[in-house]
Amino acid sequence: MVKRMVCARAHKVNKMWDDLLEKLIDGHANKPASERHGDESDFIDVLLSLQHEYKLTRDHVKAQLVDMFQAGTDTSFIVLEYAMVELMQNPHLMTKLQAEVRTAMPKGKEIVTEDDLSGIAYLKAVIKETLRLHAPAPLLVPHLSMADCDIEGYTIPSGTRAIVNGWALARDPSYWESAEEFMPERFMEGGSAADMDYKGNDFLYLPFGTGRRICPGINFAIATIEVMLANLMYHFNWELPSGLTGRGIDMTESFGVTVHRTEKLLLVPVLPQD
Repeated sequence: MVKRMVCARAHKVNKMWDDLLEKLIDGHANKPASERHGDESDFIDVLLSLQHEYKLTRDHVKAQLVDMFQAGTDTSFIVLEYAMVELMQNPHLMTKLQAEVRTAMPKGKEIVTEDDLSGIAYLKAVIKETLRLHAPAPLLVPHLSMADCDIEGYTIPSGTRAIVNGWALARDPSYWESAEEFMPERFMEGGSAADMDYKGNDFLYLPFGTGRRICPGINFAIATIEVMLANLMYHFNWELPSGLTGRGIDMTESFGVTVHRTEKLLLVPVLPQD
């Protein structure tokens, strides 16, 4: 009985997904060619333009979109939530970020867009520091040794599964000053980690992995997080609900495909006074 109920629910959800993706793809396929290849083209337009060259079926296109929805939205939300947690626990840093975002925005503009982000350096530093302390996938993607090898005196036989502890690397006090503290300034110009990026070139900092299996959605994820966090900082001040003020924020984590907060973050938005 339970199995039948689960299967029925799964089929229903799958059909809802499929219907949604069909509408999205049809909407793009029916656009004039000039719109599909212009400045306003998006990910779906690109996939459709590559269908003939790479023999992509509609199911291939839908599979790529599912990956973008599932992997991209969940992990981006985790990072955004942790960024808000750290800023709430460090209100002077939130004030600094709000001032930078609000100063950088043209007067009267209602929404922060990706085009507005290039000059907001502290925003990028806050997100880098959030990823250092709270990477959604702290153990990265498992690897398999293809041949016998020797690393620093340790023999690694062929076929050994290797798991890289990115969490430990990013919190190693031998390399990170005040490793457990939230210090975005370390990623600012003149800071100890100013030259580090997300691209897997610095083995102390691998929030997206490295090498051929590095996360393919880095740019998508970072742009999404930057735009969302910038808008939250631009439009509102933030407070804890009255019942939570004395207790603070519960930092208990849950482990699964990703590491995320057990309790959802509850905050009260307050309109800033001009």
